[in-house]
Amino acid sequence: MSASEVDFVPVPVPRPNGRRHAAPARGGQAGSSAPSMGRLRERDARLRAQVLAGRREAVERQHGLGKRTARERLDLLLDEGSFLEIEMYRRHRSHGLKMGENRPHTDGVVAGSGTIFGRRVFVYAQDFTVFGGSLGEAHAAKIHKVMDLALENGAPLIGLNDSGGARIQEGVMSLDGYGGIFHRNVRASGVIPQISVILGPCAGGAAYSPALTDFTFMVRGSAQMYLTGPDVVEAVSGRRVTHAELGGADVHGELTGVATFVHDDEETCLEEVRYLVSLLPANNLEPAPAAAPRGAAGDERPRLAEIVPVEPNKPYDMRLVVEELVDDGEFIELHENWAPNVICALARLDGEVVGVVANQPMVLAGVLDADAAQKAARFVRFCDAFGIPLVTLVDVPGFLPGIEQEHAGVIRHGAKLLYAYCEATVPRVQVILRKAYGGAYIVMDSRSIGCDLSLAWPTNEIAVMGAEGAVNVLFRRELAAAADPEGLRAELVAEYSEQLMHPYYAAERGLVDDVIDPVRTRAAVARGLEMLRRKRASTPQRKHGNTPL
Repeated sequence: MSASEVDFVPVPVPRPNGRRHAAPARGGQAGSSAPSMGRLRERDARLRAQVLAGRREAVERQHGLGKRTARERLDLLLDEGSFLEIEMYRRHRSHGLKMGENRPHTDGVVAGSGTIFGRRVFVYAQDFTVFGGSLGEAHAAKIHKVMDLALENGAPLIGLNDSGGARIQEGVMSLDGYGGIFHRNVRASGVIPQISVILGPCAGGAAYSPALTDFTFMVRGSAQMYLTGPDVVEAVSGRRVTHAELGGADVHGELTGVATFVHDDEETCLEEVRYLVSLLPANNLEPAPAAAPRGAAGDERPRLAEIVPVEPNKPYDMRLVVEELVDDGEFIELHENWAPNVICALARLDGEVVGVVANQPMVLAGVLDADAAQKAARFVRFCDAFGIPLVTLVDVPGFLPGIEQEHAGVIRHGAKLLYAYCEATVPRVQVILRKAYGGAYIVMDSRSIGCDLSLAWPTNEIAVMGAEGAVNVLFRRELAAAADPEGLRAELVAEYSEQLMHPYYAAERGLVDDVIDPVRTRAAVARGLEMLRRKRASTPQRKHGNTPL
């Protein structure tokens, strides 16, 4: 072999340990076109930079719509520098309908894992700048992979949705991709927390994945969710409707209950997602992250004796009561504007995460109706699935009467809440502030359906119905025949209240564990939860129950 045939001839080089190896060649064969490592690294860096930057005109269009790109959103959501992307170079394999001429990397979704306040999450963000974020085979495969990784690693899953829907050019493979997502949503339900964030369109089959997850965030002005768009609605019904009117954030936040949280901008929305994650356990086998104890067991709150009027018919804001009970007055309320006659919130009490369910006397006097029952039932089931103790604050005059409610299936929907509480095995503390009438008393986590600790204020009234209503039913004939019906009614109401509605009536019969001073409520609940912390409950062996859906 001549010197002209090679750039360098390897020769043995001594090593410190006495072994010998061949020195690396300085180049390939003479005239070889094989790239050097430096050129390969340059090419990879150049391609990576192009993928990360995206097409400038598409990014500018996205910004022009008032929306961030997928990667900008991930920067807001995740801890700085924590994101590890998977399958950045994935591309579709379709060739028909001009698809073969356009094969961008990522295929319209950025997927991977990062941390939020140092805790592991898995995430995917649909990229509207690539094929309008539409879902095809490769796009779906990336989402499937990150969902599988989340489940296998026992970590929360977060999906940032901004998509035109199924990629028509890929036909049935797009539909198959959606089916795979839905199947994984259901497999992960109750095992890991699942959060959907709607930051743009989410139409057709795409809307079902957020509907299957635990929490759905929407941003006003840009987020839309519907199964059939305005054009189809107009063609079928003749009614013209805008995207916002059909499926905007406020529609789902106030009317349908599909949106758990609604925000005005992406930055606030994603910051709230971070806060929510800080309250959630990583999975159903781990406890929710606890903060330092706050000495709640000895904490008195004098304001509680002032917030709630003694008169049973006077309204007040139950949120003020919740603020006094929880650490630093901080809580995150779910479905704030849907079924507002019941409050569902996550908070910390003495450092531990709790779920709060409370009647809201400011709205419909705090009655339960079909929507409120559904809202509370889903929240109770979530807390139970992830081991979060439940605190139920009761001030309820009953179920909302009326033809509309009966025809809306209030019986069936009320049964959902009843079922959820009966099934729950987490620690459960009930506090009866004032009214607790009829079936609504039973449904709001009464002792008879499995509440562990029932506490009541001296203002509590637990009965089949209010005193006046009871007197009108029991003494209808006497009142009709009386010379002074109003005087007799007042006398009978006082007698009924004294005998059946005094604050110790239920306690004397073992249905209330203690009648407490309102100012001691935070302390009493904290001590009760501490007592129940190691609760273990067994359930009958079965595949699953048949919830009255």
